[in-house]
Amino acid sequence: MPVVPLSPEEIEDRLAGLPGWSLDGDRLTRSYRLASHTAATAMVVHIAQVQEELDHHSDLTLGYDTVSLSVHTHSAGGAVTEKDVGLARRVEALAPAHGAR
Repeated sequence: MPVVPLSPEEIEDRLAGLPGWSLDGDRLTRSYRLASHTAATAMVVHIAQVQEELDHHSDLTLGYDTVSLSVHTHSAGGAVTEKDVGLARRVEALAPAHGAR
């Protein structure tokens, strides 16, 4: 089944339920601040596990106490799809366990 890009209206609708996430060009993006480098590293490992489970991988950046994601779907020509929204929702759900803000 082909992956279908979301329309600008659909993206806006999905972002309404994802506080902190935004559209940057053709990608969904979000950064999280954590209490320490160790906490940020643990969150990156957890996100990587979710990405493997979903077989959907984002650009993931680790700073000292910051984790940033940039998500789009290569198989949809680099557009935002429901796969990206699903990954964003999963990351949002795990963020509080890491003390991310």
